[in-house]
Amino acid sequence: MLRWVVVRQEAGSRQKRPSGQALGQRKPLIDKTTGIEKAIECIPDGATVMVGGFGVPGTPFCLIDELVRRNSRRLTLIKNDANEAGMGVDHLLQNGQVERLIVSHIGLNPHAIELMNTGRLAVEFCAQGILAERIRAAGAGLQGLLTDIGVETLLAQGKPVYQVDGRSCLLETPLRADIALIHAQRADPFGNLTYAASARNFCPLMAMAATTVIVETEELVGLGDIAPEAIHTPGPFVDYVVPLGELTEAYGIVSR
Repeated sequence: MLRWVVVRQEAGSRQKRPSGQALGQRKPLIDKTTGIEKAIECIPDGATVMVGGFGVPGTPFCLIDELVRRNSRRLTLIKNDANEAGMGVDHLLQNGQVERLIVSHIGLNPHAIELMNTGRLAVEFCAQGILAERIRAAGAGLQGLLTDIGVETLLAQGKPVYQVDGRSCLLETPLRADIALIHAQRADPFGNLTYAASARNFCPLMAMAATTVIVETEELVGLGDIAPEAIHTPGPFVDYVVPLGELTEAYGIVSR
């Protein structure tokens, strides 16, 4: 079913409207659905890419696989983890596409550990909650956040320290990205999204902190089929919606 939005001219506005366009004229919402190749081709060499997911739940495996085929190089990846060896972002690591990784841990991926220890991969570690807050700060337009997490540890190296109410606090800067890759359970053509349980994790925050947001969805539904109160990420944050066919084996590692 086609849905419309109403565009109204504010009182006193001097904005001109095309001849014959009446006040209150309704315009259809943008259809953002596209093929996976077209969506991923917008990722250039040197891009900073946020990747949703916490282990398996919420990781956009199909978008990652297409990025491997695209072969964009010198990427900075922002993700909670490095997945496990042989799956997810590890395919990007194996293909030599990643220059820098910003994560909370890489302990489940011995390949990522080897790349870091041999100097072939730069890794910046963040406490998991701080990683989420830095992404959220970018989406909220903040210039940073103050926290006592990590004070007098390796995580504090190179970061300004401020005194707040007699306590030392680190200044953590926002994390922004050129691209966010996200997995959704359901989406409509405009990009309104819902996530399945814990697969939500970092996805709503990343959708607000990236210039271009690419979403793969298990199910594409009609406009209006997702109740407004059920929407986790509103459509204005989304640029491309890629409907998936059958899910690959990677999605079946964790059943729900």
